[in-house]
Amino acid sequence: MNNDLWGSPVVRDGLLYVTSLEVHALDVATGRRQFKTREVAWSMAVTGGRVLASDGPSLYALDATDGSDRWRVQTDTWIYALRAERGTVVTATRGGGVEAWEPGTGERLWELSGAQSDFETHDTAPVMRDGVVYAWGEGQLYVLEARTGSEMWRHPVGDTSVTGGVPVRVTPTDDGVVFVCAGSRVLALDAATGAERWRFDAPAAILCPATYQSPASRSAGVYFTDYLGTVYALDPATGDDRWRIATEARNSLEPVVVADGLVHLGSGTAMYTLDAVSGTPRWRFAAGDSIVGSPVVSDGRLHFGSEDHCLYTLDAVSGRLSWKLETGGAITGTPAAADGMIFACSKDHCVYALDAARGTRQSS
Repeated sequence: MNNDLWGSPVVRDGLLYVTSLEVHALDVATGRRQFKTREVAWSMAVTGGRVLASDGPSLYALDATDGSDRWRVQTDTWIYALRAERGTVVTATRGGGVEAWEPGTGERLWELSGAQSDFETHDTAPVMRDGVVYAWGEGQLYVLEARTGSEMWRHPVGDTSVTGGVPVRVTPTDDGVVFVCAGSRVLALDAATGAERWRFDAPAAILCPATYQSPASRSAGVYFTDYLGTVYALDPATGDDRWRIATEARNSLEPVVVADGLVHLGSGTAMYTLDAVSGTPRWRFAAGDSIVGSPVVSDGRLHFGSEDHCLYTLDAVSGRLSWKLETGGAITGTPAAADGMIFACSKDHCVYALDAARGTRQSS
């Protein structure tokens, strides 16, 4: 493949989707390309049998199996990010616009102005989950019905003097709570009414979303890091500080990963793993350059990429290196794991598919 690859690969129904100047759909088992788009795709989502993508001024939908055109609409401005669930596509546009679209036909359902316009990147776009859209702007978090755009509630999160000029991060949950990181503050809001349950003030700005573990889990808690690299664990019911552990300065926007009672995060050039209950450090693994994206935990293994051109696989409990693959460029985004394989994109213009246990190559 002779185009630059960026972002994180997506696996759906036996196909691997990656973005470059186009969307490429590859057979997971063989690496054979099923189709590629003719258009630039600056943002992409795969859901409901469709690939939704934008080249900036237009939004289009393709059949996820063969790449045939479903529909295409021109917009009045530039789309910098999109989100999609089965029933709705939501786009974020330059200048603080948010629009919702019917994924089957491309019909515009509603639009909102006045959303945030200071950060126009994919990770700062509105969050959509279970038919609800969370958007922020002008010091407010807006919570809207995805299909109608009707406002369910809003909650003040503060202007830039409060948030410290960093993006607001929203984490909806299945347990009736929405966690919001705004500057150096974490808010727990009632998902139905927006009422504040508790707040926690950290000493430094928080760049990433919070990670939530349900009370049904033995690692129940709210986990996040500030930009200094301090990892926090809060009680999800009260916001009480359970523990905090320092790592190293962390500019990553990626949330920490909690799996099997362990907290994993990349800080600077190293991967750290902590005990989720006590915060006790378990291990630290040093890469040759900055960690890229989030680690992926699957079948007891932890996979991650680095700007040192390597894809690493470690034993998640011990931190022992199982294998690493050196590519011709920095790994881009978060790897994807499926069917005993690990997939990663590199700035050497290639996508790699490897046996997750052994690191042997399946296709390229």
